[in-house]
Amino acid sequence: MRFKIKKFKELSLLELYAIMQLRQEIFVVEQNCPYVDADGKDAQCLHMMGYVKKQLVAYARIVPPGVSYKTPSIGRVVVHKDHRGKKYAYALMDVCVIDALKRYKTDTITISAQLYLKKFYTQAGFNAVGEVYPEDNIPHIKMVYRK
Repeated sequence: MRFKIKKFKELSLLELYAIMQLRQEIFVVEQNCPYVDADGKDAQCLHMMGYVKKQLVAYARIVPPGVSYKTPSIGRVVVHKDHRGKKYAYALMDVCVIDALKRYKTDTITISAQLYLKKFYTQAGFNAVGEVYPEDNIPHIKMVYRK
């Protein structure tokens, strides 16, 4: 997999369309969860895109400190359903964590994780903090990465 990271204003229309399509396929259609994906944060974020043969198959956004949490955050983590089971999500999280720690000169990243993915995020170095809470009618848990 080949990764590219871009600021929102650097994304081409085709890249933005592919990102929004992938996010909607997973978060709205696959998870049967109608919600407003365009939450007003994308323009402030960095967009990590993972490609296999010129096809966007993995994506996450890196949210700067002060937007979602005091620390940087990683969100909208997705891997296309046809490309799961290949460890792409781990590779995606690795490059996002490394970039966020370096870019924002921090040792802490905070995320809001879907509860069913707690084991995945734990294996990626995050630890659960606090109680389970609903977000868009899906159980979530706050998780923190500390270097």
